[in-house]
Amino acid sequence: MNILSDCATSDPKRKGALTMDYQTTTSRATLLNDARILVPYLRAQLAALAPAALAPGAEAARAAGVLAPLYAVAGRPHLLFTVRSRDLSRHKGEISFPGGSRDPGDHSLGQTALREAREEIDLDPASVELLGPLPPVFAAVSNFVITPFVGWLGEGMPILTPNPAEVAEVIYAPLAALAEPAIYHNELWQRFGAAHLIHFYDFGAHRIWGATARMLHSLIELLPPA
Repeated sequence: MNILSDCATSDPKRKGALTMDYQTTTSRATLLNDARILVPYLRAQLAALAPAALAPGAEAARAAGVLAPLYAVAGRPHLLFTVRSRDLSRHKGEISFPGGSRDPGDHSLGQTALREAREEIDLDPASVELLGPLPPVFAAVSNFVITPFVGWLGEGMPILTPNPAEVAEVIYAPLAALAEPAIYHNELWQRFGAAHLIHFYDFGAHRIWGATARMLHSLIELLPPA
């Protein structure tokens, strides 16, 4: 699967014409605090990513797409997460990006991510510019290969209506706060006879870990060092 071809083409005229020359100011602090600089930077970084090799055991896994929704408040980048309903059979109460398994009618995993975001939080697909896919994540326990797409929603906190059957809460997080070293740690866990690095982000009362934390870590790793 070529995940890079699975992303919608970006139009630099969309979402407030973010055409500033980001190459002149690409410090980590600037990117974390100015969406006008961050969005074209991420668009370029995501387009330049080489296709990732599948993890061992992932060849027969089901495909899923999720959306990492990026928006700005007073120009500062934020990310949106959901807390999964405790009525769900799997991963109840965990923090995730909106998304799910690919349906036969989805022409791409990007469409899967947008469709699921509409179903879960009533996010209009027309309001999202897909900047590009992050490396896919293999969730061995649920047997999914999950492709996360960074989606730009524009300026202003999105007005959402969570589906209570799937979403217990929506978390709105400044990207700068998520990138703070003090909230991050990792642990080496043994699973299926192999060592796995597990990422954790403690954002306020919320602990982001598992597949979602791997996706968040991949996104933050696109930024230059502090």
